[in-house]
Amino acid sequence: MPTPPEASEPPEPELPQAQPPAAQRLAQNIERIEQLGHRLLAAFAERAMPNPNIEAPGPDLYRSAAEGFLRTLTEQPSRMIEMQVSYWGETLSNYARAQQALAQGQWSPGEDDGPADRRFSNPLWQSHPYFNLIKRQYQTNARALKDAAAGLELSDEVARKRIAWLTNQVVDMMAPTNFLATNPDALERAIETEGESLVKGLENLVRDIEQNGGEMIVSLADRRAFAVGENIGTTPGRVVHRSRLFELIQYSPMTETVHETPLIVFPPWINKFYILDLKPKNSMIRWLVEQGHSLFVVSWKNPGAEFAEIGLEDYVQAYLEAMDVVRDLTGQPKLNAVGYCIAGTTLSLVLALLAQKGDDRVNSATLFTTLTDFSEHGEFVNFLQNDIVDGIEQEVRNHGLMRAGLMSRTMSFLRANDLVWGPAIRSYMMGETPPAFDLLFWNGDSTNLPGRMAIQYLRGLCQRNEFAGDGFTLLGHTLRLSDIQLPICAIACEADHIAPWRDCWRGFARMGSKDKTFLLSESGHVAGIVNPPSRKKYGHYTGQGGFDHGQDAWRESASYHEGSWWPRWGEWLAERSGGQVDARHPDEGLEPAPGSFVHERAS
Repeated sequence: MPTPPEASEPPEPELPQAQPPAAQRLAQNIERIEQLGHRLLAAFAERAMPNPNIEAPGPDLYRSAAEGFLRTLTEQPSRMIEMQVSYWGETLSNYARAQQALAQGQWSPGEDDGPADRRFSNPLWQSHPYFNLIKRQYQTNARALKDAAAGLELSDEVARKRIAWLTNQVVDMMAPTNFLATNPDALERAIETEGESLVKGLENLVRDIEQNGGEMIVSLADRRAFAVGENIGTTPGRVVHRSRLFELIQYSPMTETVHETPLIVFPPWINKFYILDLKPKNSMIRWLVEQGHSLFVVSWKNPGAEFAEIGLEDYVQAYLEAMDVVRDLTGQPKLNAVGYCIAGTTLSLVLALLAQKGDDRVNSATLFTTLTDFSEHGEFVNFLQNDIVDGIEQEVRNHGLMRAGLMSRTMSFLRANDLVWGPAIRSYMMGETPPAFDLLFWNGDSTNLPGRMAIQYLRGLCQRNEFAGDGFTLLGHTLRLSDIQLPICAIACEADHIAPWRDCWRGFARMGSKDKTFLLSESGHVAGIVNPPSRKKYGHYTGQGGFDHGQDAWRESASYHEGSWWPRWGEWLAERSGGQVDARHPDEGLEPAPGSFVHERAS
């Protein structure tokens, strides 16, 4: 019998080699990218057919630019050649300087002689020859494009402004910080996180496109950080009336007595009312209640397509209805009224209408950042020409609305670096979560505009400037600024790019009132208004020069005061609010503030 071979020690089983953590992360990221890619394609597929008439100016502007170029080339050929040679020379200088440094292995960046620009705050833009060359060449290109646009021989000043605006948009869009390969901050973050930042950035991109129906609209704030009625918009009150267009909120008193004359605030229906009631420390609504006012605030309906035929006359009727409710609830024949932005424009129409009808229900009125004279279009000049407004009319015919996304995009591109490119870089290339910033959260909670109302506003008020001219016809009356006769106060903001203070002043000066007070706040359209006394951040100006010698004369004679304008306006308002009566508490009403309409998001 054969002897079996000697048993040997069984071999140790081979253990699977542990995958390096970096490789694991890479594999996981590749899988996530593939999944995100499928979601991205699906999200883009949801995008509605674009309307080319609102994507870019019409052919007339491009024809004007081409004709201006040919005219300049024909009439001033030496100037064109000089500009081109200068551009070539500066470009070659930038390249030669970087090439010499790379060849010699030495780099002496010297002083940064470019304009101050926080996009280039990373030290590598100055210390690294590659990034320094990119920055300098971008600045060279930007100057060349702007100089070329400014030098065109154009007979139309509107075309000049539009071409300048479009040139600036191209310059901002082509900034090297907007591209991964030429953004040192994004590259450093990608290396530090082994690519995780780019994957998170793609997740943010997909999320934004999914949330906006296939449109790429960058989120400015973390939507999960705020809930209206829970940590913003929390001032106690009750919805005491609801109609098709608005809810009326009466706020609970915080003083034992209140002013006899109630106060109603009309916020703009382009955004939600809680801009005036963010966190308690910067809530104007809370502050007004603390000052002893019986306060009512309108919360507008976020309209759908069924509101397509709602016009400015319907909003005017809503103002009158809200005023009637306030007078009934308080037993007072008169009230004080506030209008913010477009709601201030409409309040001005209401005041003119009441004056013509002999109705004195409004004791005094206050206008926040309100335009009533549209003879100058400011930064909106590009959007208020026939080619774009024709496109908006087509949009209204298609959808019944001027949709919130279009309005948000328009406003954002007025400050593209702050509201488009900068947030996109942080979200999509750096992989950062949008900040938990209440004001930016509100900014992203936009509303639709009823189609008929939007066109009335754009054509009759903005383009034809009828209210400041021959008259704006509404409800059988031809309304003019000169009709307004009651005590009135206006607050404008020095850095406002939506309602420039000079334009606000010009319309205000044309009103017929003898009792007129104009306050000029520092900062912009929102921060200049939401400027509580506790912050002591922005000051304001009061003028004694009257309204007969123009905006600049008023400004030169104005006195500067540190801190918020709220207390000064509060004194003005108190003088016109009567004596003290027992505090008025809202009854059970329909539901607690902030109501239901404020939670409706634009689709």
